[in-house]
Amino acid sequence: MCGITGWISFDRDLRASAGTLDAMTETMSCRGPDDRGTWISGPAALGHRRLAIIDLPGGRQPMTVDTPQGAVAMVYSGETYNYTELRQELARRGHRFTTDSDTEVVLRGYVEWGEAVAERLNGMYAFALWDGRHDKLVMIRDRMGIKPFYYYETPDGVLFGSEPKAILANPLARSRVTLDGLRELFTFVKTPGHAVWDGMHEVEPGTVVTVDRTGLRRHVYWQLETRPHTDDRDTTVSTVRTLLDDIVRRQLVSDVPRCTLLSGGLDSSAMTALAARQLGETGETVRSFAVDFAGQTENFVADELRGTPDTPYVHDVARTAGTDHRDIVLDSHALADPDVRSQVIRARDIPMGFGDMDASLYLLFKAIREHSTVALSGESADEVFGGYLQFFDEEARKSETFPWLAQFSRHFGEDTDVLRPDLTTRLDLTTYVADSYRDAVSGIQRLDGESDLEYTMRKISHQHLTRFVRVLLDRKDRASMAVGLEVRVPFCDHRLVEYVYNTPWALKSYDGREKTLLREATADVLPRSVYDRVKSPYPSTQDPKYALALQDHAKDLLSRPSHRVFDIVDPARVERAANRDTPQISQASRRGLERTLDLALWLDMYSPELVLS
Repeated sequence: MCGITGWISFDRDLRASAGTLDAMTETMSCRGPDDRGTWISGPAALGHRRLAIIDLPGGRQPMTVDTPQGAVAMVYSGETYNYTELRQELARRGHRFTTDSDTEVVLRGYVEWGEAVAERLNGMYAFALWDGRHDKLVMIRDRMGIKPFYYYETPDGVLFGSEPKAILANPLARSRVTLDGLRELFTFVKTPGHAVWDGMHEVEPGTVVTVDRTGLRRHVYWQLETRPHTDDRDTTVSTVRTLLDDIVRRQLVSDVPRCTLLSGGLDSSAMTALAARQLGETGETVRSFAVDFAGQTENFVADELRGTPDTPYVHDVARTAGTDHRDIVLDSHALADPDVRSQVIRARDIPMGFGDMDASLYLLFKAIREHSTVALSGESADEVFGGYLQFFDEEARKSETFPWLAQFSRHFGEDTDVLRPDLTTRLDLTTYVADSYRDAVSGIQRLDGESDLEYTMRKISHQHLTRFVRVLLDRKDRASMAVGLEVRVPFCDHRLVEYVYNTPWALKSYDGREKTLLREATADVLPRSVYDRVKSPYPSTQDPKYALALQDHAKDLLSRPSHRVFDIVDPARVERAANRDTPQISQASRRGLERTLDLALWLDMYSPELVLS
């Protein structure tokens, strides 16, 4: 797990630009606190920051292989979980290895199979290769988009990096955001390839991007495909369990301390219990960590989204699975701290507006990093198995838009409520969302004979797996890597995703409950309390002191009426929310304040050129 960056310039020798490459590389020191390296050869410059996980002394990068036709150099971020099998196959084909790292396996796999190496990998990865045999750059991203990867075309080549900040450190990249970038910020539709920053793009999940003197080309090597599911209920449950056992076993491999993230929900509990059982076979105890808020369990108030506090269920799992558990308890002062908010925005490069949920995630990871370097997470099980409320909401099912948007507006209000009215008109977000939705559902294949309900649920599942999950995966990667923690996501294994995506809804939820298939596949390792628990989202603080702190910070901002944030948000709307009676402040008002404060800090930190016309 690392940070990668690079610069290809076919019209110049980049050896004279080593200082710029160093600056690009150093923006990702948090992603790779253990080592740094650069490599320059003529038109190609590669930079790397390393978080050492496997083969600590031997995995240094950039890594190169010399061939009779020229050198192949690579910078790699991520983990390949089937690297042992691939290494054995490559050894049989005559390759000789000098390290025990998965990085060398991927590099020699490219030398052997070219771009088709991507189809052989099981893991989370983003990597770039300069192929000196053909003077071309090859950029490859994992199937689900677990690891971030961006690029920016220049007149004579391309810039790339794990994060936008690496690209923006090069003078050739303009720090510019247009109306289209703001549309992406305020709609939560996650347009594939969109990076918010003007001129910048994502390497899309499951895609190979190549750049040579003739231009840039994209090739999709993996995407969700519709296939018939012929297994009966028992076989389906058994297959899911077999896959999960194999996935967790592979993802526990590490040369550094690892742990699990435990929320007390079905997903993280099942993953933690499976990990505990497997490590127990060798006499090892798994560490588990959970986030909590001061006084939340004792003073918890149920609402439509969260019916129960997490902590009692967390402790049930820890006792049942026998984990070495620790609660990370946060207070409202830490959650509202502008310095923490700044760190979150710096990690994300954009103001996503998740407020205290972003802050608590960052603080949780920061605390975990003092004990472990790798953490397994239950992220993405809701998208894979159908766990969100919108999967069961008739209004969301029937709406001709992204199903989560109906849920968000109902529970949190609209982010756009804080925007200046004139900007709202120019953005025309309704049209942007409608166009995005039509694009999202246009290519979804329907099985012959598939019922209307099954096809509806297939579309909802597809949207979550190709749009919604990518926002959450990016959030988790950025928050964890900002403190040098590698988070692995077992439920994103493409074999499991493919199998469950094509499992009919009648089997995914055969008793009418969310994630029945996952619940039954792991029932033997779960405490009864978690088996029976209803889905509860990632926690948010209920302490009114947090809302009061937001209001105080917003009042400070309002005292600076010339701040650039008021080119975007309506100061009158911010003032109303800032002066509202704190105990009665609505979720929509609180979210609006969080969004405004995030935007203001982002403008201060990045000074982007805003094109609002």
